[in-house]
Amino acid sequence: MNKLALSQIQTPVSNELLEFSKEFKKYLKSDIRLVEFAIRFILSQKGKKIRPLLVLLAAKISGGVGDRSFRGASLVELLHTATLIHDDVVDKASKRRGLPSLNKIWGNKISVLVGDFLLSKGLMISVENDDFDFLKTITNTVKKMSEGELLQIYKAKKLDIDEETYFKIISYKTASLISTCCEIGARSTTDDLAKIEALRNYGEYIGIAFQIQDDILDFIGKTKIFGKVQGGDLKEKKITLPLIFALNNSSKEESKEIYRALKKGVKEDEIEKIISFVINNGGIDYSKGIAELYSQKAKDSLNIFEESDSKTALIKLIEFVVNREL
Repeated sequence: MNKLALSQIQTPVSNELLEFSKEFKKYLKSDIRLVEFAIRFILSQKGKKIRPLLVLLAAKISGGVGDRSFRGASLVELLHTATLIHDDVVDKASKRRGLPSLNKIWGNKISVLVGDFLLSKGLMISVENDDFDFLKTITNTVKKMSEGELLQIYKAKKLDIDEETYFKIISYKTASLISTCCEIGARSTTDDLAKIEALRNYGEYIGIAFQIQDDILDFIGKTKIFGKVQGGDLKEKKITLPLIFALNNSSKEESKEIYRALKKGVKEDEIEKIISFVINNGGIDYSKGIAELYSQKAKDSLNIFEESDSKTALIKLIEFVVNREL
């Protein structure tokens, strides 16, 4: 699917997304000039805004978009942006979406503080408007995201990750925030627990499918334009689903050779060899099958909702996630 497809997915809430953009900019204002400069720079890096889109679609399918929906969308986008800034500092990243990262321009200290500013802004929005149900959901998500990241770092050092651990990591690191977007969108407009749970599950499943596809693309995708290149996970000793399956379904000699390369640090000229190893031992095909399985589970989660443009858009979003090439 291309960019046009994403714009089609946005159609049911296109007006609401414009309204969200206006509201979001209001929340980012600061009297501190340095913060203002940093915020302008962040706003210039136009992303796909998938998370606000999820909040608004979840709200619309559950009853309708209101002021609480916009606040919820702002909360998750502020948290997501803060997380990206902090991740770039930790990863020593020099680029974000093809442009210089915040830490590349202003350094680590200012970047961390700007990330903290964005996170505190999000929490203030909820506190000032008595959106305490949002706070309960989002604080649990922040805890999970941190635990997922720490678990991945720990396992990367030991190189002993299995499928169960892999799914726990991606559930915590990636799917938890996407699930939260859908849950907050539903909570912003309904008290129906069945609808809230259905959309929470939808977000969890699509988040897992999203991360598996991302991990597949690290092996077979085109060189990425957003600062991440093919084989990047291997260089960081991240053992993802395609590699886990290949290691478990290859000869002892082959797997030992791969483990040795990972342990000492994968060199540029070893990446193609490991990619071929993963492909030849079924890692890509297996992972694609699992991604499709979670995609179907995400679709099935929406069965309790009547047919609507919003439901169609949420289903199309699943296809967009799994079929993307970047």
